[in-house]
Amino acid sequence: MAGKTESAGKTMNETNNEPDVNPETAAQETGAADAPAHEPRDGDPTEALLAENADLKDRVLRTMAEMENLRRRTEKDVRDARQYAASGFARDMLAVSDNLRRALEAVSEETRVAADDAMRSLIEGVEMTEREMLNQLEKNGVKRIDPAGEKFDPNFHQAMFEVPNTEVPNNTVVQVMQAGYVIGERVLRPALVGVSKGGPKERRAEDAPGAASEPGSTVDRTA
Repeated sequence: MAGKTESAGKTMNETNNEPDVNPETAAQETGAADAPAHEPRDGDPTEALLAENADLKDRVLRTMAEMENLRRRTEKDVRDARQYAASGFARDMLAVSDNLRRALEAVSEETRVAADDAMRSLIEGVEMTEREMLNQLEKNGVKRIDPAGEKFDPNFHQAMFEVPNTEVPNNTVVQVMQAGYVIGERVLRPALVGVSKGGPKERRAEDAPGAASEPGSTVDRTA
Protein backbone atom coordinates (compact mmCIF):
# COMPACT_ATOMS: atom_id res chain seq x y z
CA MET A 1 0.00 0.00 0.00
CA ALA A 2 1.46 3.34 -1.07
CA GLY A 3 2.18 5.61 1.84
CA LYS A 4 2.49 2.81 4.41
CA THR A 5 5.59 2.89 6.55
CA GLU A 6 7.85 0.01 5.53
CA SER A 7 10.63 0.50 8.06
CA ALA A 8 12.02 3.15 10.37
CA GLY A 9 13.43 5.88 8.19
CA LYS A 10 11.60 4.94 4.97
CA THR A 11 8.18 5.76 3.49
CA MET A 12 6.69 4.75 0.18
CA ASN A 13 6.96 7.35 -2.58
CA GLU A 14 3.58 7.30 -4.38
CA THR A 15 5.06 8.68 -7.61
CA ASN A 16 7.48 5.82 -8.29
CA ASN A 17 6.64 3.16 -5.64
CA GLU A 18 10.20 3.29 -4.34
CA PRO A 19 10.93 3.75 -0.66
CA ASP A 20 11.76 7.32 0.20
CA VAL A 21 14.29 8.04 2.89
CA ASN A 22 12.63 9.92 5.74
CA PRO A 23 14.98 12.69 6.93
CA GLU A 24 13.25 12.67 10.33
CA THR A 25 14.19 9.06 11.03
CA ALA A 26 17.34 8.63 8.94
CA ALA A 27 19.42 9.78 11.87
CA GLN A 28 17.68 7.26 14.12
CA GLU A 29 18.69 4.33 11.87
CA THR A 30 22.33 5.33 12.07
CA GLY A 31 22.16 5.97 15.80
CA ALA A 32 22.83 9.67 15.51
CA ALA A 33 19.46 10.62 16.94
CA ASP A 34 19.94 8.21 19.83
CA ALA A 35 23.20 9.81 20.85
CA PRO A 36 22.90 11.54 24.21
CA ALA A 37 22.32 15.23 23.98
CA HIS A 38 25.32 17.12 25.24
CA GLU A 39 24.41 20.15 27.23
CA PRO A 40 27.69 22.05 27.51
CA ARG A 41 28.61 23.03 31.01
CA ASP A 42 29.87 26.51 31.58
CA GLY A 43 33.49 26.78 30.59
CA ASP A 44 33.76 23.15 29.28
CA PRO A 45 34.94 23.32 25.62
CA THR A 46 34.79 19.51 25.21
CA GLU A 47 31.08 19.38 25.94
CA ALA A 48 30.46 22.26 23.55
CA LEU A 49 32.34 20.48 20.76
CA LEU A 50 30.44 17.22 21.36
CA ALA A 51 27.10 19.00 21.15
CA GLU A 52 28.13 20.81 17.98
CA ASN A 53 29.37 17.53 16.44
CA ALA A 54 26.06 15.75 17.16
CA ASP A 55 24.10 18.62 15.61
CA LEU A 56 26.26 18.68 12.48
CA LYS A 57 25.99 14.89 12.05
CA ASP A 58 22.21 15.08 12.28
CA ARG A 59 22.11 17.84 9.65
CA VAL A 60 24.36 15.87 7.29
CA LEU A 61 22.21 12.74 7.55
CA ARG A 62 19.02 14.71 6.88
CA THR A 63 20.60 16.39 3.86
CA MET A 64 21.78 13.03 2.48
CA ALA A 65 18.27 11.58 2.86
CA GLU A 66 16.71 14.54 1.03
CA MET A 67 19.27 14.31 -1.77
CA GLU A 68 18.57 10.57 -2.20
CA ASN A 69 14.84 11.27 -2.53
CA LEU A 70 15.55 14.01 -5.06
CA ARG A 71 17.77 11.68 -7.08
CA ARG A 72 15.06 9.01 -7.28
CA ARG A 73 12.39 11.48 -8.35
CA THR A 74 14.69 12.97 -10.96
CA GLU A 75 15.45 9.53 -12.39
CA LYS A 76 11.73 8.80 -12.68
CA ASP A 77 11.07 12.15 -14.36
CA VAL A 78 13.82 11.41 -16.89
CA ARG A 79 12.41 7.92 -17.61
CA ASP A 80 8.91 9.32 -18.09
CA ALA A 81 10.19 12.09 -20.35
CA ARG A 82 11.95 9.56 -22.58
CA GLN A 83 9.02 7.14 -22.68
CA TYR A 84 6.23 9.65 -23.20
CA ALA A 85 8.03 12.31 -25.25
CA ALA A 86 6.44 11.02 -28.47
CA SER A 87 2.88 10.97 -27.06
CA GLY A 88 1.67 14.04 -28.94
CA PHE A 89 3.24 12.98 -32.23
CA ALA A 90 1.96 9.40 -31.87
CA ARG A 91 -1.57 10.65 -31.18
CA ASP A 92 -1.46 12.72 -34.37
CA MET A 93 -0.23 9.71 -36.37
CA LEU A 94 -3.21 7.68 -35.19
CA ALA A 95 -5.46 9.96 -37.26
CA VAL A 96 -3.37 9.12 -40.35
CA SER A 97 -3.63 5.42 -39.57
CA ASP A 98 -7.41 5.74 -39.19
CA ASN A 99 -7.69 7.36 -42.62
CA LEU A 100 -5.66 4.57 -44.21
CA ARG A 101 -7.95 2.00 -42.59
CA ARG A 102 -11.07 3.83 -43.80
CA ALA A 103 -9.66 3.94 -47.33
CA LEU A 104 -9.12 0.18 -47.31
CA GLU A 105 -12.54 -0.55 -45.84
CA ALA A 106 -14.16 1.58 -48.57
CA VAL A 107 -12.91 -0.87 -51.20
CA SER A 108 -15.43 -3.69 -51.48
CA GLU A 109 -14.45 -7.30 -52.15
CA GLU A 110 -16.06 -7.12 -55.58
CA THR A 111 -13.93 -4.09 -56.45
CA ARG A 112 -10.79 -5.91 -55.36
CA VAL A 113 -11.62 -8.90 -57.54
CA ALA A 114 -12.45 -6.78 -60.58
CA ALA A 115 -9.54 -4.37 -60.12
CA ASP A 116 -6.83 -4.12 -62.75
CA ASP A 117 -3.13 -4.37 -61.95
CA ALA A 118 -2.78 -0.66 -61.25
CA MET A 119 -5.67 -0.69 -58.78
CA ARG A 120 -4.36 -3.80 -57.03
CA SER A 121 -0.96 -2.19 -56.68
CA LEU A 122 -2.55 0.90 -55.15
CA ILE A 123 -4.52 -1.15 -52.63
CA GLU A 124 -1.46 -3.19 -51.69
CA GLY A 125 0.55 0.00 -51.28
CA VAL A 126 -1.99 1.45 -48.85
CA GLU A 127 -2.03 -1.81 -46.88
CA MET A 128 1.76 -1.86 -46.67
CA THR A 129 1.79 1.78 -45.53
CA GLU A 130 -0.69 1.04 -42.77
CA ARG A 131 1.26 -1.99 -41.56
CA GLU A 132 4.55 -0.10 -41.55
CA MET A 133 3.06 2.81 -39.64
CA LEU A 134 1.68 0.47 -36.96
CA ASN A 135 5.03 -1.31 -36.75
CA GLN A 136 6.89 1.96 -36.23
CA LEU A 137 4.41 3.09 -33.58
CA GLU A 138 4.87 -0.21 -31.75
CA LYS A 139 8.66 0.18 -31.85
CA ASN A 140 8.19 3.47 -30.03
CA GLY A 141 6.07 1.93 -27.27
CA VAL A 142 2.62 2.50 -28.81
CA LYS A 143 0.42 -0.59 -28.65
CA ARG A 144 -3.00 -1.25 -30.14
CA ILE A 145 -6.01 -2.17 -27.97
CA ASP A 146 -8.53 -4.53 -29.56
CA PRO A 147 -10.63 -5.71 -26.58
CA ALA A 148 -13.28 -7.80 -28.36
CA GLY A 149 -14.55 -10.47 -25.95
CA GLU A 150 -12.87 -8.90 -22.92
CA LYS A 151 -14.48 -7.42 -19.83
CA PHE A 152 -15.21 -3.70 -20.17
CA ASP A 153 -12.51 -1.59 -18.52
CA PRO A 154 -13.32 2.14 -18.21
CA ASN A 155 -9.60 2.89 -17.92
CA PHE A 156 -8.97 1.72 -21.49
CA HIS A 157 -12.41 1.50 -23.16
CA GLN A 158 -15.19 3.96 -23.87
CA ALA A 159 -18.67 2.43 -24.08
CA MET A 160 -20.69 3.88 -26.95
CA PHE A 161 -23.80 1.68 -26.74
CA GLU A 162 -25.22 -1.47 -25.15
CA VAL A 163 -26.04 -4.65 -27.03
CA PRO A 164 -28.69 -7.04 -25.60
CA ASN A 165 -26.97 -10.41 -25.31
CA THR A 166 -27.92 -13.18 -22.89
CA GLU A 167 -25.06 -15.49 -23.86
CA VAL A 168 -22.15 -13.50 -22.39
CA PRO A 169 -21.73 -11.83 -18.98
CA ASN A 170 -22.79 -8.23 -18.53
CA ASN A 171 -20.27 -5.56 -19.52
CA THR A 172 -18.45 -7.78 -22.01
CA VAL A 173 -17.07 -6.01 -25.07
CA VAL A 174 -19.00 -7.47 -27.99
CA GLN A 175 -18.16 -4.90 -30.67
CA VAL A 176 -15.17 -2.65 -31.29
CA MET A 177 -15.99 0.44 -33.31
CA GLN A 178 -12.50 1.93 -33.10
CA ALA A 179 -9.34 0.38 -31.73
CA GLY A 180 -7.60 2.10 -28.85
CA TYR A 181 -3.92 2.76 -28.25
CA VAL A 182 -1.65 3.05 -25.22
CA ILE A 183 1.91 4.25 -24.79
CA GLY A 184 3.64 2.72 -21.81
CA GLU A 185 0.98 2.73 -19.11
CA ARG A 186 -0.87 5.77 -20.43
CA VAL A 187 -3.87 5.78 -22.74
CA LEU A 188 -3.37 7.63 -25.99
CA ARG A 189 -6.90 6.89 -27.13
CA PRO A 190 -9.53 4.65 -25.53
CA ALA A 191 -11.13 1.93 -27.62
CA LEU A 192 -14.70 2.78 -28.67
CA VAL A 193 -16.78 -0.29 -27.90
CA GLY A 194 -20.24 -1.72 -27.51
CA VAL A 195 -20.90 -3.74 -24.36
CA SER A 196 -23.30 -6.57 -23.62
CA LYS A 197 -26.43 -6.18 -21.53
CA GLY A 198 -28.86 -8.71 -20.10
CA GLY A 199 -26.45 -11.61 -19.72
CA PRO A 200 -25.52 -13.47 -16.53
CA LYS A 201 -23.79 -11.47 -13.85
CA GLU A 202 -20.15 -12.20 -13.26
CA ARG A 203 -19.62 -14.27 -10.13
CA ARG A 204 -17.92 -12.38 -7.38
CA ALA A 205 -15.55 -13.84 -4.82
CA GLU A 206 -18.11 -13.73 -2.00
CA ASP A 207 -20.65 -15.55 -4.17
CA ALA A 208 -18.40 -18.57 -4.72
CA PRO A 209 -19.63 -21.81 -3.08
CA GLY A 210 -18.21 -22.24 0.39
CA ALA A 211 -16.91 -18.69 0.57
CA ALA A 212 -17.26 -17.40 4.11
CA SER A 213 -17.94 -13.74 4.51
CA GLU A 214 -15.93 -11.99 7.17
CA PRO A 215 -17.27 -8.98 9.04
CA GLY A 216 -15.84 -5.80 7.68
CA SER A 217 -14.40 -7.44 4.57
CA THR A 218 -14.74 -5.59 1.28
CA VAL A 219 -14.61 -6.72 -2.34
CA ASP A 220 -13.26 -4.64 -5.18
CA ARG A 221 -16.06 -4.30 -7.72
CA THR A 222 -14.25 -1.90 -10.04
CA ALA A 223 -15.12 -2.69 -13.64
